Order: sequence, then structure tokens, then C-alpha cells
Amino acid sequence: MAGRILLLVLFMNAAFLIVNAVPETCPADLGGKCGEDGEWEGEFFPGVPKIKYEGPSSKNPLSYKWYNAEEVILGKKMKDWLRFSVAFWHTFRGTGADPFGAPTKAWPWEDGTNSIAMAKRRMRANFEFLNKLGVDRWCFHDRDIAPDGKTLKETNSNLDEVVALAKELQGDKIRPLWGTAQLFMHPRYMHGAATSSELGVYAYAAAQVKKAMEVTHYLGGENYVFWGGREGYQTLLNTDMERELDHMAKFLEAAAAYKKKIGFNGTLLIEPKPQEPTKHQYDWDAATTLNFLHKYGLLGEFKLNIECNHATLSGHSCHHDLETARINGMLGNIDANTGDPQVGWDTDQFLTDVGEATMVMLSVIRNGGLAPGGFNFDAKLRRESKDVEDLFIAHISGMDTLARGLRNAAKLIEDGSLAELVRKRYSSFDTELGAQIEAGKADFEMLEKKAMEWGEPKVASAKQELAEMIFQSAL
Repeated sequence: MAGRILLLVLFMNAAFLIVNAVPETCPADLGGKCGEDGEWEGEFFPGVPKIKYEGPSSKNPLSYKWYNAEEVILGKKMKDWLRFSVAFWHTFRGTGADPFGAPTKAWPWEDGTNSIAMAKRRMRANFEFLNKLGVDRWCFHDRDIAPDGKTLKETNSNLDEVVALAKELQGDKIRPLWGTAQLFMHPRYMHGAATSSELGVYAYAAAQVKKAMEVTHYLGGENYVFWGGREGYQTLLNTDMERELDHMAKFLEAAAAYKKKIGFNGTLLIEPKPQEPTKHQYDWDAATTLNFLHKYGLLGEFKLNIECNHATLSGHSCHHDLETARINGMLGNIDANTGDPQVGWDTDQFLTDVGEATMVMLSVIRNGGLAPGGFNFDAKLRRESKDVEDLFIAHISGMDTLARGLRNAAKLIEDGSLAELVRKRYSSFDTELGAQIEAGKADFEMLEKKAMEWGEPKVASAKQELAEMIFQSAL
């Protein structure tokens, strides 16, 4: 009898959890409602107006304080320097779940399924969000926007159906900043995709990238990204690292060839990350990735998509990896986010540090901009933020931070003090011998003769504190 009572209690508890886990689909308090066909009617964000620039003195959280899209900075409109993009996966598929807790977010338009109908509803919400935010670019993984089918053919058909709607909703002004294939979540990719030990997985991944590249091209995407979250290892004891790297290079080589075959003119981007979910990811940081591309003769086919949080996980600042990519002519795009310095994993927070944003924008200005790349907000709401309004506030904050960084970087460049400090530091090379060294025309015998002639060299101050003072004054 006690056992039966216990089973009854467990059953009732499970039923309670199931009922309460189903999100409310059409709540009256948001003004939305379901039609007879089950489709959403009305706006997805009825309480949110189109976001406008109101200036730094505004106290309205649903307004821009620093981002004024049409304002010209250093000869270019802010919108053209920044080229903002919304990440579909964090914005419309983020649930707030973490390894220690269940989802905390149930957006009012969600019905608890991963159906085609639900995928289309999310897509409509996405474009309303973009229009109200005033952003004309978005990014996606193939499996974020359309569900898996029972076969690859059915999966591709699902994707085509949702992409057709996205094409219609885009109109003439909106397009993907980039698309990509999700090659890390499904169990088939547990050993990697291009670096899997299973030939069948390698072939499946190739088919998935082929399709994802086709739909990115169809939607007018400006770039295509490769993030190898599973392209690495957990231990070298069971890994043929050389063979895996060779396989990854052949995979990327085939992708570059297919891009040309279909007439896709977008830039192919590789996004470095040191680890997580693998213990070691092969494209650890910008320098490691550049070396890989150089070794396999792929430098002319790819550029880098630098994610700030990934840079800090590899032990660098975001500015460091941006400069590493920039000075090699390989900076293609930026995933704008940040991590918590007290947390050792990829927290994907919105960038709100004005100092960091200013250094980021110094690299972008020196690069002449990012086009056809831009800034994608690969960032998500905190687990505890669960209001629809929070989606807008987070993006507004991130956009304002980078806009403020742009203004500060322009101020530093126009002032010239920091550039002059750097010039003076290296002024000893602005001489005849310095020019010979930099031209590769000074051999060791010549340099030894000069060292003997001059004696002990004088070493000037680096003026780091002055550099930091000048930088801070611009903030």
C-alpha cells in the first residue's frame, strides 16, 4: 500500500511539472492571441516601440543614448562602421538553462514544440525584433531556425520551408551577416565533424555545410562561418592529431571550392576558440588559426571571426586577437560579447565595458571597417533575466557601448596624442639605419660595427602610464 501511495504521489508530481512546464502560448497581457489555425495574430512585441536615438541624457531604457545610425564619424556613418547583427540562436532559442538548472525563459509565442509551424513563428518574431531594433542583419545556425527531420533529405526540406519564409520576410533591406551549420550539438558529432574518426560523420558534416552554404547564399548572406566546437580532442592518447588536422584542412578546402562553384561571393570565416566543449580546440586563437591556414595554403580563402570571450578564454585580450588578425590582413568579423573575469567559461555576456569597446573600435578603425563583416551579438540574456523587454534592453546596451567606443576611438585618433607617443617610442628606427633594418638590408657585420661605434645604448621610458592616462581621458 505504501508503495502504491508513493507511486501515486510521484505520478501527480510529474503531471504537475509537465503542465507547468508548457509555456503560455498567447497570453492576454501581451496583446497576442491565437487564430483558429493556431497561428499567432498581432505583434510579438506589442509593448515595445521602434527604438530611436534620444541622446546621452535620455532616461528611457528603450532608446539609444550613443548609437545614432546616420551620424557620420571619421567620414563614415555609424551604421556602416558597426554593421550590427542579431544572433538568432541566443535571442530566439536561448532558454536560460545551464548545467545546474532547467530553463527559465518561456517566451509568450512559444508552444513547447520544435515543429515547422513553431519555427516559422519564431522567424516572424525575429524580423519584428530586427525592425523594431533598427538592425538590418541577422545570423543563424541551420538547426536553430529549422528542426531536424528523420532523414537528411527531410531535414533539408524543413530548412528550405523555413528559409523560404525568411526570404519573404527579409524584403530588400535585411540580410544575414552570416550563416553556418550547427556541427556540435547532435550526438553524431561527439568526436567532431571534419575531425571525426568516423568517415560517415565527415561525409554527413560536408552535406550539412553544403546545404547551409546554399541557403546562406540564397538569403543574400555576406559571410559564412566555421566554428569548430568539437574539432579538437579530450586526450591525445587516442587521437591522431596530424591526421585530424589534415582532414580538417581538406574539409575547408572543399568548402572553399564549393563556395566558388555556386557563385557565393561571401567571405568564409573561421572563429577561433581554445576549448569548451573540447579540452583542446584546434583553432585555439587567432595566431594558431593563421598558422593552420598558412600551413595548408588556405590564407587566401578565409578570414577570421574574432569572438571577444573566446580571446579571453585563450589568455588574450579581445584587442590582442583583433590586432593579430588585423596586421595579417585577416580580420573579417567580430562576435561582440564578453566574459566574466571571475568565471572560467564562455558566458557570452553583452559587451558593456566602454574601455574594452574603445580598444575594439581602435582596431576596427585601423582596419578601415569590417565590411562585408560586422558586429554580431553572440550574446545572451542572463539566466535571471526573463522579460521580453530584456531582449531589447540587452541589445540596446550592447549597441550603445560599441557606439560609445567608436566615438571614443575617433576622439583618440583626432587628438593624435596617443599615436604621437607610439611614434616617438620607435623614432630611433626613423633613421637611415632603421630603414635599412626594416628593408632587410642590414646584416650582422654592419650592426656589430655600429654597436662598437656607439657603445652602450640609451634606453628611453615606454611612458605606459602616460599612454593609459591619454586613453582614459577619452572615455
